[in-house]
Amino acid sequence: MDIENVSMNIILRASNAKKHLYEALNYAREAEFSQIESTMKHVSDELLEAHKLQTKLIQEDTQGGLENLSVLLIHAQDHLMSVISEKSLVGEMIEIYCKQSEISKKVDYLMTRMIDGS
Repeated sequence: MDIENVSMNIILRASNAKKHLYEALNYAREAEFSQIESTMKHVSDELLEAHKLQTKLIQEDTQGGLENLSVLLIHAQDHLMSVISEKSLVGEMIEIYCKQSEISKKVDYLMTRMIDGS
């Protein structure tokens, strides 16, 4: 197995996932909630592909197929795990933006009713 090639593919997939994560967060910030689900699907798809590559490496290693661990592979693993952690955090932030938007709409509605005297 070409460890460098697999490592670069893990980095690429994790980087793509990270890009989509921050797109989703931006959609939440801008209250474009209809865009978030499909964007987060891209995140999950990219992380799944990276995880499949990682699993192949682990399987090969358990069979004695990996003799040397490159710094690039270590970086790829670190990058992947960081993005997985960021996914959890960004998901929570998106929830906060959604709740904030709901509260703002309720406040606006109540303010309008008060001003109109209803």
